[in-house]
Amino acid sequence: MPDTSTLHTHDTRLLFTTRITRLFAYGFLSVVLALHLANLGLSETQIGLLFTFTLLGDVVVSLIITLVADRIGRKRMLILGAVLMAAAGLVFALTSNYVLLIIAGTIGVIAPSDKDIGPFLSIEQASLSQLVPDAKRTKAFAWYNLAGSFASAGGSLLCGGMVGFMQLQDNLPLDPYRTVIIVYALSGVLLALQFAFLSPSVEVAQLSMRSKGGAFSLHQSRGVVFKLSSLFALDAFAGGFIVQSMMAYWFHLKYGVEPATLGGIFFGANILAGLSALSATRLAARFGLINTMVYTHIPSSFLLILVPLMPNLTLAIIVLLLRFSISQMDVPTRQSYTMAMVRPEERSAASGITNVVRSVGASLAPAICGRLFASPGLLSIPFFIAGGLKIVYDVLLYRSFRSVRPPEEGK
Repeated sequence: MPDTSTLHTHDTRLLFTTRITRLFAYGFLSVVLALHLANLGLSETQIGLLFTFTLLGDVVVSLIITLVADRIGRKRMLILGAVLMAAAGLVFALTSNYVLLIIAGTIGVIAPSDKDIGPFLSIEQASLSQLVPDAKRTKAFAWYNLAGSFASAGGSLLCGGMVGFMQLQDNLPLDPYRTVIIVYALSGVLLALQFAFLSPSVEVAQLSMRSKGGAFSLHQSRGVVFKLSSLFALDAFAGGFIVQSMMAYWFHLKYGVEPATLGGIFFGANILAGLSALSATRLAARFGLINTMVYTHIPSSFLLILVPLMPNLTLAIIVLLLRFSISQMDVPTRQSYTMAMVRPEERSAASGITNVVRSVGASLAPAICGRLFASPGLLSIPFFIAGGLKIVYDVLLYRSFRSVRPPEEGK
């Protein structure tokens, strides 16, 4: 029989690898996705509506896959998600038909943001929580998010450089933007192959599986999960106004920034975001998970509001980078806190519900954002809405959970 600790190490490393592959593809695509759609002749309103359908489809797919993952198999569901990612990318690369794009975006997994979407995050979080001890959970999530941020940064940089280079060439057989989407589709194929090497250690032991008759497969954890979910939905709704594709498009509309420069901007932004996620571990150990989430998130929201108020491109980029330098400290702490507050056998469902609800919240905003972008006088309003709502979320979260501590923080 193989050594269990060796299998755990193998699976942990593999989950980090799949995270890197996926977030690289997301960062690679999100820099030019809105530009590609605009190049096809879609209006800002149509682009925003398409992103809304894309994120709503993510909700349905994630909910179905996540809630059956523990019964049918986490590995199988992760592979299915990767296949849907490849299929969506293929359709986006081959057609300009708006209806087909909406169908592909709704059913498949396409990334308008550099953030993790689809069913992957929920299942991977539950698996990592099972593979690492409670005392190391926050640190594991911090490194997990760091790996994703660095991968997304690399994808953004490579995309900007590749598109910039291709635009300087004559008589290329492929459109630069379409080439980016083909690479995204191929990344889905690679992701499926990587998931195929996961061991049974990522699955829920059958002895721990209880009869699940309650809503969303939750029992004792239902109250805290639903309360957290409602708050996370507000935060995600705010974040939906500033998904990376729309933010890149904002820089293009306001300052005429080209893909090569956009790639550089978001390379730096995601590098800083990854480092901020890693630094959250020490802060959480000293001040607690909830305090770390709130006290770092509020300043980042104020900086977000300041971005469109800057008088020139240079200052806008500087403020954006400052914001990213602290913006992700709440991510590993939020993930760790959610996993800490539920029973092990309910973690897949809890992670799935909180992430699905976040997707619901995020999906509603792009359509509104697209309408605002269509009016030059309202171009910067999404930043103000996003920053303001995120501050409201932080205040409500602190008031609701400041006295509810995870097991590793004691009473």
